[in-house]
Amino acid sequence: MIRKISHVSVSVLDQDSAKEFYTQKLGFEVRNDIVMGEDFEGAGQGFRWLTVGPLDQPDVTIILADARMGHSPQTAEEVRALVAKGAIGNGVFATDDCHKTFRELSERGVVFVQEPAERPYGVEAVFRDDSGNWFSLTEPRG
Repeated sequence: MIRKISHVSVSVLDQDSAKEFYTQKLGFEVRNDIVMGEDFEGAGQGFRWLTVGPLDQPDVTIILADARMGHSPQTAEEVRALVAKGAIGNGVFATDDCHKTFRELSERGVVFVQEPAERPYGVEAVFRDDSGNWFSLTEPRG
């Protein structure tokens, strides 16, 4: 039986840039940043395992995966194009105060595509990461 989600994968266009965005702008911590050898699982190239996560949630890890990872060259370009144009939503980040977190993240340079607004489930804002992925920032209704 499945007990919980431990890792989620987010396709990014540049792992160095994503690492800076998720740590410096969102305030996450780096969990792993490991480069595997040239022959890792026959990939024929180095493989970087880059993970981050919220400071207060050590049991959840976000894999900042190179958008080309595990794909043919053609599929990799299609994935990269979808990420870059903001066609992929990757989930919801919870906050106790959406308006306050919106202001803090905006001051750090996070680009919001939707300012905080009342919803049936709480207050929600939507932002994009530096690759184009979008996330909901939600203050759940108490």
